[in-house]
Amino acid sequence: MKAVLLSGHGGPEMLRLGEAPDPVAGPGEVVVDVHAASVNAADYKVRLGSGGSGNLKFPHILGRDFSGVVGALGSGVTDFKVGDAVFGVTDQGIEGCYAEKLAIKAAIIAKKPDRLGHAEAAALGLTSLTALWAVEDTAKLQRGETILIQGGAGGVAGFAIQLSKHLGARVLTTASARNHDYVKSLGADRAIDYDTQDFTKLVADCDVVFDTVGGEVQVRSYDVLKPGGRLVWIAAAPAGFQPSRKDVQVLRPNVARDRAHLERMLALYAAGAVWPPNIVRHKLADAAEAHRVSESRHLQGKLVLIVR
Repeated sequence: MKAVLLSGHGGPEMLRLGEAPDPVAGPGEVVVDVHAASVNAADYKVRLGSGGSGNLKFPHILGRDFSGVVGALGSGVTDFKVGDAVFGVTDQGIEGCYAEKLAIKAAIIAKKPDRLGHAEAAALGLTSLTALWAVEDTAKLQRGETILIQGGAGGVAGFAIQLSKHLGARVLTTASARNHDYVKSLGADRAIDYDTQDFTKLVADCDVVFDTVGGEVQVRSYDVLKPGGRLVWIAAAPAGFQPSRKDVQVLRPNVARDRAHLERMLALYAAGAVWPPNIVRHKLADAAEAHRVSESRHLQGKLVLIVR
């Protein structure tokens, strides 16, 4: 099969299109003929060798979420048949979606509805899973609460804006000025320009901060929480940082892979509560260029590799 191979840690030039062995479905697994694979910020971090990804065996195939068609069944799989359109997210610590084929546990993928395209399903995979775990399961956001979502134009944050609005919260977000119309179209009640405005001077008494940016943004996020508030993060604070307050909860979601959360996203989609983000498509062979865009961290929405 054709796959994008990471030959070693380093820049985007370490990615090249090549050949890799076809995967085989083990017990309880299916082989998916991949049609689209999402590009996540985690991917370029793995490429660089950060975030605990220093023990890879090269060549390595990146990619954590995908959409495609079942091409083969392993023993014991009864809930799918060959030809079913499916999508999902690889198990934690496992990658391999930048390829024409992928073997994955059947229990953690879901059937893709016809009205959702392959690129859209791939774009919603990890972003929706992460946002659902963060906002619903971890923050337990309630109707009438106020949430500040850091970095609202990104994939996870964009889904979190839609979800939070659907849940009945007041939604604030930070974004560059050029993305204000976009985040408001997702449901944000207020957008703060992180280039020219200090959110700590404009926001107070938040019930929840959902931090998708990390670094100094997380450090300052403590200043806007009310006593008893919840800071939920998926991007780390600076090394060695200790929380500046004891009267708030600091929570990191465990983004487990399961069919239930994928089907929760599909139910929200069917109800019109959420919709796919803006998508920028790249050919599989152009994965290096997609990584350059991703690493710049100025993308509105999601990058998707079109595999077939």
